[in-house]
Amino acid sequence: MGGIISCCGTADKEYQPLLADQERQAVAALVKLFETDTRISFYDGPALQALTVLAHSDVHHLQLSAATAFSEISEYDVRAVDREALEPIVYLLQAAHADVQQAAAAALGNLAGDTANRRLVVELGAVQHLVRQMLAPGADSQINAVGCITNLAGDDENKLRIARSGALPPLVRLARSRDLRVQRNAAGALLNMTHRAEVRRLLVDAGAVAALAELVQARDDDTLYYAATALSNIAVDAEGRNAMCALHMLVPQLLSALQTRHPRVQAQVALTLRNMASDTHFQLHIVEEGALDTLLPLLHSPHMPLAVSAAACLRNLSIHAANEAPIVVAGLVPELLDLAVDAANPDMQCHAIAAVRNLAANSGDKQALLDAGLLDRLGAALNTKCSQARAELAAAFSVFALNDQLWRPVVERGLCGPLARLLRCGHADAELSACLALGALAGRRSEAVEELLRLWPRGLRDGLAQQLTESASDAARSAALWLIAALLAGRPGQARRVLTADAALLAAVEACAATREPSKPWALLPAIFTGHGTEPADDDSTTVASTHEAQRVQSLARQILDQIRDSS
Repeated sequence: MGGIISCCGTADKEYQPLLADQERQAVAALVKLFETDTRISFYDGPALQALTVLAHSDVHHLQLSAATAFSEISEYDVRAVDREALEPIVYLLQAAHADVQQAAAAALGNLAGDTANRRLVVELGAVQHLVRQMLAPGADSQINAVGCITNLAGDDENKLRIARSGALPPLVRLARSRDLRVQRNAAGALLNMTHRAEVRRLLVDAGAVAALAELVQARDDDTLYYAATALSNIAVDAEGRNAMCALHMLVPQLLSALQTRHPRVQAQVALTLRNMASDTHFQLHIVEEGALDTLLPLLHSPHMPLAVSAAACLRNLSIHAANEAPIVVAGLVPELLDLAVDAANPDMQCHAIAAVRNLAANSGDKQALLDAGLLDRLGAALNTKCSQARAELAAAFSVFALNDQLWRPVVERGLCGPLARLLRCGHADAELSACLALGALAGRRSEAVEELLRLWPRGLRDGLAQQLTESASDAARSAALWLIAALLAGRPGQARRVLTADAALLAAVEACAATREPSKPWALLPAIFTGHGTEPADDDSTTVASTHEAQRVQSLARQILDQIRDSS
């Protein structure tokens, strides 16, 4: 606190004749407080009253004393404060002198480290003054103003207010500053702004994507990390990915960073590529630029977040059918299968399983997958205790069941039994996917149906009954009924005898048939997982889909009952 005593002391000696009585009293009060009480609070009481007087002074040194005091105090004493404590600091942002503005911005930035203060600072109108400070020529002014904006943007409501205040163009401009400190702070502020969808769209319009892409080449790892994370968030939206498509050097620059930077930065760069690879253009472009050879060694990184991020990136790259051959040639299939059966890291395991599932979902020869031990290794993994891995494995087998090369080996290797056991594993997604896989196999109407009817008393029946009577999901009931219908279609006589002898299961089917009006024939069969991600539906389409699923339940149940009666 030496700065304020010196300033106040100087003001008291040299400028005392020019000071108003109130100002002289404020200086004297502060000096006395320093001399008598080292534990005073500057956010309330006499100290705040005195600082408020100095903040509103027309004398530069007094304003600077107040701003310096608030800045220094807030470095070690950050807490929730009230409007009375913040108002003089916000007022100091409007001072005529840059050094006063800088100190005030630093103080507000420090206090914005407490979440309770952030919204109040914005409500007091601080942002418009910080924007003006960002436009000032001095690097120190820019650093403090941007740092304050960064902390204020930690509040979700503030993000939109800041974006609409005119702050985005200055932030984008400062991201291109030659001063590395300004660059870093601007990248951090832009990153905080990307956590809200509406703001991401405004950032794209403000040209932030190009500015952040330039920072991918920054020498400073923190700056690169902030820029890559911001780009990763922007890539969540199709609009953001479209803006990135015009930046032809972005992917090569990211791949360069993926090889040469600190593992923490590499991990984030891999996640950025993963999000960009939600788009078919980038799925191809990233592979064409040599990403597979770069990602392969990263799967074995001792820095686990990097290894997981590399696996997540491969998961999205595997979606595009044209990437299947390069992935096979690069030797990634055995690597992915090793990870798919390794329960040491569930996140990496799930990404690897999903990548293999995506490869199986693509058209083309699957012999390379079979030769690598696809079904034997994933079949053994079906006994995993990890719920999320079970769900991913079941989803993979629902894809294998649809493939002309893979479905028969699934049956021949006795994998219908483990899939049937998943119907009662306690994980809704795994149960649904397993039911869909078995239904797809039953649709083959050959030895698959015989195998499933053999498993009927060995767990399949009880699993289906649970889906019909205990599941809260119409999709699960629909899948169970679809499987029963497929069994009836494949072996009508044998399946009908099994069903008619089971009064409890028939009662469950009858209960499903009585729930809703039947749907049109084209909406009867449940969707099968294709292995590829889809955009989430909005509220209206989700409601429509739920209605159709409920109608499918009733229609399938009525079809089953009609078929049983017609055969009687």
